Formats: sequence, C-alpha cells, structure tokens
Amino acid sequence: MPVLVITGTGTEIGKTVTTAAVAAAALAAGRSVAVLKAAQTGVGPDERGDAEEVARLAGPVTAAELARYPEPLAPGTAARRAGMTPVHPHDVAERAAKLATEHDLVLIEGAGGLLVRFDAAGGTLADVARLLGAPVLVVAPAGLGTLNATELTARELRRREIELAGVVIGSWPTEPDLAARCNVADLPEVAGAPLLGALPAGAAALPPAGFRTAAPGWLAPRLDGTWEAEAFRIRQAP
Repeated sequence: MPVLVITGTGTEIGKTVTTAAVAAAALAAGRSVAVLKAAQTGVGPDERGDAEEVARLAGPVTAAELARYPEPLAPGTAARRAGMTPVHPHDVAERAAKLATEHDLVLIEGAGGLLVRFDAAGGTLADVARLLGAPVLVVAPAGLGTLNATELTARELRRREIELAGVVIGSWPTEPDLAARCNVADLPEVAGAPLLGALPAGAAALPPAGFRTAAPGWLAPRLDGTWEAEAFRIRQAP
C-alpha cells in the first residue's frame, strides 16, 4: 500500500489525528512515511497546518502541502474567494507519485469529505484516488448519524471503482452511548469494508511520545497496528 488516501464522512471528525496514528504505526514498523495535505484551509501563513500537526504527533515524516487558503471553507471556494490558484486532482496525484518514489508510504489527507471540491471543474479527492489507483481509508464518527454518511461514502467509492480499505472511528468516547456501541457492529456492515481501528477521544492531546507508543494499539494489522476489531466489538456489545 504505497499510497493511502484518507478521507472522512465530514469535517472535524478526526482525520488528522487518524492520519497521525497511521503514520506513527508505520514508522514504528520501520517504514518511511510522507504526509501530503492536498489543500489546507483556514490556517494562516505562519500557523501549523494539518501535515505539520501529523509530524508533531507521529514523528519524523515528510510533511507537505500543495496549497494553503486563509478561510475555513471548501478548497475550491476558499481558493476562489482568495483569488488564488486552486488545486487540481492531477496536481495532488503527481506530487504523491513523486513522494512515493522516495518513501515506503504516502498518506494523502483530504479536506472534509470525499466529494468536497478542489476546483471549479469539480475535482475531488475521489479523483485523486482514481488517478493513483490508491485505496481510501474512511474516518467516521462513532455516534448517531454516522451510518448514513458512511454508507453514502462507501457507495460512491464503489460506484467509481475505488477500493475502500476500511473504516476507522476517529474519536471513540470514554463513555460510549447505545448508538456508538451498536455502530461498532453496524459500520463495517454498511460500509462493506472492515473496521480498521478506533482512536480514543482526546488522543491528539497526548504528549507526542505517548501518542507514538499508543498508536499501534488503536489500529488493525493492515495499518501496522495490533488492534483487533472482533475483540473490540465484543467488549462494546450492548
């Protein structure tokens, strides 16, 4: 899996911390890692972007971003409003392919969900994955409402003939409610793909050393971790 595209069912659901966990687990397994943020929005020129946050948490990764726009909007909208050049899917694919010649694993983090637009032509992260022939990891929230959004994302990936690697729960609550506990069994069913991990709420607040030590325990073996989906499902069964 030289390139893995990481998207979410929406925004603010744990994509960046999940990307950091995948990077940390890969580094712990002895792999070299690059993290590419296709389009960073809502961050000033001197502020830390998502790729840099991944590096802070995960360790020595190559952190890159193609464009940065000041307003916290969809990349295409943010670029238009700022009068700046938008990012196009082929730009992202070309940069990722170059990084893949120099690293064992390239993680591409999107902005928002799968079909958030990069440009006026309607280019999306799904187009990037298709150009690269890369699998997509979907980050989903734990609670009520996640099943519909996850299934819609999975259906769109299948429609485009893009591999869905699996689903990771981006923030597992300390005290999960009934919906969250039921969703552990239902998420892989609606996605038609395995549950590949669950990150604890507040993971990003851990000291980097603690984050790096813990990260493999949050992710399944396919993501260089030790987390077991079936054991987790049994523990959380309502």
